[in-house]
Amino acid sequence: MNKLSDRINSLSESQTIAMSRKSRELAEKGIDIISLALGEPDFNTPDVVKTAAKKAIDDNYSFYPPVAGYLDLRKVIAKKFKEQNGLDYTPEQIVVSTGAKQSIANVVLSLINPGDEVLVPTPYWVSYLEIIKLSEGVPVLIPSTIETDFKVSAEQIEKAITPKTRMLIYSSPSNPTGSLYLKEELEAIAKVIAKHPNIIIVSDEIYEHINFIGKHESIAQFDFIKEQVVTINGVSKAYAMTGWRLGYIGAPLYIAKACDKMQGQFTSATSSISQRAAIAAIESPPTVVEEMRVKFFQRRDLMLSLLKEIPGFKLNVPDGAFYIFPEISALLNTTDGETVIKNADDLCMWLLNKAHVGLVPGEAFGAPGYIRISYATSDERLKEAAKRVKEAVSCLKPI
Repeated sequence: MNKLSDRINSLSESQTIAMSRKSRELAEKGIDIISLALGEPDFNTPDVVKTAAKKAIDDNYSFYPPVAGYLDLRKVIAKKFKEQNGLDYTPEQIVVSTGAKQSIANVVLSLINPGDEVLVPTPYWVSYLEIIKLSEGVPVLIPSTIETDFKVSAEQIEKAITPKTRMLIYSSPSNPTGSLYLKEELEAIAKVIAKHPNIIIVSDEIYEHINFIGKHESIAQFDFIKEQVVTINGVSKAYAMTGWRLGYIGAPLYIAKACDKMQGQFTSATSSISQRAAIAAIESPPTVVEEMRVKFFQRRDLMLSLLKEIPGFKLNVPDGAFYIFPEISALLNTTDGETVIKNADDLCMWLLNKAHVGLVPGEAFGAPGYIRISYATSDERLKEAAKRVKEAVSCLKPI
């Protein structure tokens, strides 16, 4: 008998984590797997951050911090928002959480009632839909394609709004596509949402610093919408601190207080040591972030050049993050003589077993017919992965 709750039974496992687990299981059998599934920088955490963490241990930061985070950390985050993004948040409007994922869950669970509609541009990050499910909200998907650089328009958003709409959630730069919204595009969206004061925008900006075309733009910069925006960020991607688990929000005060209340019952504060380390990260010289950003930029161009040589991959040029999201419909309804490839799930599993390369199917992101490739690994591994995939797909013939 299944004694689990309907809540957990209805929840889907993260396919990025699932594919990484399958890759790891094969690797444990001695197979040389190249996993391009997880969104994790392959760099080590900067020394200045590690030094701060070690000092925090020596200084006995081993007691419960305030649920929302240490005040000095929240002041540093407020300063960062002001100087880097032009956003005015007081420390009281900031809540530090155990990763940006918890930040998002806090916000959605604090704002969404059963039956409330949440607008979700597709492709979307895998956890958005599952968090909305947990809140008993109703996701309303707004589609985009490679032809639109995986961005939705203000007009599409306006058409999707109903009396039940309570939230719009998106990421820029995007996971899984690497696309990012320009200032004029965000302003157009803001003008639409401003007509509906009961709608909150959740702007996921965790990839802010991995931007290849210039200044990052936050939708909360527009004064007429800022009281309807929650800005999500953290230290995982920019500072190679995924395992430190620290994210944060800047939000209208009533939302920040609600998230503090929610978090107080789930986890309390995030790790005291991670918080001290995050101060050093956010205050570190720009060169710390820039070195990684430049390397990701180089890898993007390398991977695009390699993927262009693979038949059946349709590409655009992502402007940020560390993902490429090819359209692979030309490789569907094919076979190698043994396995039939009907969808992107089939293709990714076949490539894992045949080429020993781990990728994530677009179905995980609400985009059938696509796959996500993370290029957050060494040039040598990227070259080898592309070589293996090219050799494998050359065996596929139409059914």
